[in-house]
Amino acid sequence: MMDSLWLMPLLAAVGLSLATGPLGSFVIWRRMAYFGDATAHASILGVALAVAGIMPLYLAVFLVALGMALIVSALHGRGHTMDATLGVMAYVGLSLGLVAVSFTDQPKIELHDFLFGDIMQVTSTDLWVIWGGALAVVAGLVWRWSALLTSTLNEDLAVASGLKPRREQLVLTLALAVVVAVSIKVVGALLIGAMLIIPAATARGLSRTPEGMAIAAVMIGIAASLCGLFATVQWGTPAGPSIVVASGFAFGVSAIMPRGDG
Repeated sequence: MMDSLWLMPLLAAVGLSLATGPLGSFVIWRRMAYFGDATAHASILGVALAVAGIMPLYLAVFLVALGMALIVSALHGRGHTMDATLGVMAYVGLSLGLVAVSFTDQPKIELHDFLFGDIMQVTSTDLWVIWGGALAVVAGLVWRWSALLTSTLNEDLAVASGLKPRREQLVLTLALAVVVAVSIKVVGALLIGAMLIIPAATARGLSRTPEGMAIAAVMIGIAASLCGLFATVQWGTPAGPSIVVASGFAFGVSAIMPRGDG
């Protein structure tokens, strides 16, 4: 019985961690934490579109998340400060989604499952979507790894090297939208940002190279997911928040670990 309880959720967590590890590293390096939150919060509007029967859940969430990410990028390009823009869009996007759900034929839908996720209820179809999206994100990041790193570290150097920083930003925007879409049933709209930020932030203090940080973030995400799932199976705690708590514990341990001089 334990195996049946663990297998599907664990496969979902591993697949998600494969994507959130390297993408979360870029979120940390580019200081895009609030960007991820705004995109994820707006995904509830995609849930409303799916509940209304307008389009499938994952497609709706992806399109809404992508639209939000592009809107935020456009507003920032017009001179608006990023923190103010993200604050406005995050709350407006989430509230708009909640209001839209209230106008559907199923106003009593379990929003809790979409806000915080329910990894214990993933299906084989969900696994195909999660792994397909995660592998697509990983493939895209590997393909553009050098260009993304150069654009992240020094935009002037990137331009001098013939790269287009805005194009690399678009790659990250697309990847973020995909991750938000495939995460909606795993950790929910309110906790997707945590899965991107906390493992990567933990790995940052344990790694010496960008590649090492991305790999470490994947491992930390998987370990935190395993601990969170164990707590859920053993004590009945909510899975998504339990995974985030485990990630936070790992971050706390890494923060107090002594650092070597070399």
